[in-house]
Amino acid sequence: MTPAFDRHMLEALVCPQTQTTLEYDAEHQELISRAANLAFPIRNGIPIMLVDEARPLD
Repeated sequence: MTPAFDRHMLEALVCPQTQTTLEYDAEHQELISRAANLAFPIRNGIPIMLVDEARPLD
């Protein structure tokens, strides 16, 4: 079972590219930056906040 993402962590995290707030997508286990148009993956409950690891949003 995948460890759950701590939603309280979301309050402290910002997009590394734009420094804007992020949205949590529980279904895809990603943090979404609308400003950068990127989705940062959450692996084993840990957000991967590297632009190189993010996927572009459609």
